[in-house]
Amino acid sequence: MNLKWNDCKGDQWCPFLDVDLNHSHFNDMEGVYIIWYWDNDKPVTVRIGQGIIKDRLSEHRKDPEILEYEDKDMYVTWARIGMSEQDAVEKYLADTLEPLVGESFPDVYPREVNLPW
Repeated sequence: MNLKWNDCKGDQWCPFLDVDLNHSHFNDMEGVYIIWYWDNDKPVTVRIGQGIIKDRLSEHRKDPEILEYEDKDMYVTWARIGMSEQDAVEKYLADTLEPLVGESFPDVYPREVNLPW
């Protein structure tokens, strides 16, 4: 499956803590997302997830486990996909990217997708 990963204006990655989640872009948007930082030009995945993007990212901004990496300049990207595909895509992302935070992911057959990098 080929996902369209979102970025911010000017084709720049969106800073996780600064993205305007109240923007109309996020209204009723469901899908998957990745929170990460760069380490020597390689992405280090902090958290992946699924659901209503605005709600999930708002919750993660208060999560002390995620905020442990605040000094790393975290970024976020998201892709819109239907609810029926979210478990399988999240499973693939978790297996592939091995996030630092989060240990419980759907017990389903993973659905391969393109990565944003």
